[in-house]
Amino acid sequence: MIYKKVYWLPVLLMLVLGACSPKVRTPKPETSKPAEKEKPADKKPFKKFTQASVSLLVPFKLDELNLKTATKADIEKYAMPIDFYQGFKLGLDSAAAQGLNFKLNVFDTQDDNAHISTLYKNERFKQSNLIIGPVFPEGLKYIANYAKENNATVVSPLAATDPGEFNNPNLVSVVNNIGLHAKKIGTYIAKNFNPANTIVVLINPKKTEDEAFAAPIRNYFQTNGKFIVQEYASAYTFETKMIKGKQYVVVVTSSDRAFVLPTVEKLYKLKNLPTGGYAINLFGHPNWVKQNYPAEKLQDLNTIISSSYKIDYKSSAVITFIKKYRYKYGFEPGEYAFKGFDIGYYFGKLLVNYGEDYRDYLLKDKYRGLHNSFSFIHDEKLGYINTSLMLLKYKNFALNIVE
Repeated sequence: MIYKKVYWLPVLLMLVLGACSPKVRTPKPETSKPAEKEKPADKKPFKKFTQASVSLLVPFKLDELNLKTATKADIEKYAMPIDFYQGFKLGLDSAAAQGLNFKLNVFDTQDDNAHISTLYKNERFKQSNLIIGPVFPEGLKYIANYAKENNATVVSPLAATDPGEFNNPNLVSVVNNIGLHAKKIGTYIAKNFNPANTIVVLINPKKTEDEAFAAPIRNYFQTNGKFIVQEYASAYTFETKMIKGKQYVVVVTSSDRAFVLPTVEKLYKLKNLPTGGYAINLFGHPNWVKQNYPAEKLQDLNTIISSSYKIDYKSSAVITFIKKYRYKYGFEPGEYAFKGFDIGYYFGKLLVNYGEDYRDYLLKDKYRGLHNSFSFIHDEKLGYINTSLMLLKYKNFALNIVE
């Protein structure tokens, strides 16, 4: 990597990443073919960059961290932004190795909108060809007016918030919102179960976060109209209404472990009654992927959850990335390093290949990365939304991709 200039300021780190930066080998973006072949005369010429300017807005909160006195717990609080930044930089390095210099401006937002507002007068920020961040929803809401007034592309890298809350047609939402997870599960159930003998059951304690997942699933099946749908506050209430001979598809809408654990235990017992159990297939909340439940019981219940990511540690690209990260930073990459790499590499490649018109190619360039996959749709009011999701099933004491 070539560093032409390095500035350490309270809110800014500026790096120039050269085209001869070392490359981490990655899966190539999958580019979808257009429905009709364009004639050479119809192809729109695009202007390539000689140097692309990228601004990364991350809440390091460097002013709060004293490395001389910080404890391990203190440092771990700041691990997410550092991990993401380091992975992102490696991703941008890999894109730079394919023929473009990048000027990377790294701003510490300190998770404070007042700090974001100071950037609007910063020339390096104003000249950005792409803005990554802010990370948290409040910052994304705050920057929306700037993005609209200046036609600036803003990537939401980590927030799973519904893009309707941001009111920004120039927003690129990387993380799938909960409605997309619900649609993925609903579509799978409709495709794989017979409505003639299947009852869809929502176990919904109806806390705000539970209802956020339950509502789009409920709406999906109301629109579909083929399945009987029942809803209960707990598995114990559900038990009193069960009918032998029916196939039950049970969706637990909660990610509260104190609620989910006894629910799983109860459903497992109902399926394995000594007198003959009920036919139950379980679908869980996306957050279960980060939680710990009895694997043998989840397997017995044929449990499936939706997820936007899964890392294949046997993949040569993943192994190369881990070695590169370990060599450069001296420790293992965490989840956010993988997220950062995929975002840095994918958007860097767009800038390399399509120059100033890169936004026009978001819908065409599909990507399967180390951690995330990207397949964007466009909404005039909501911006660009990543719809790439997978379904994971508990089998052989591990989560395996089923779709």
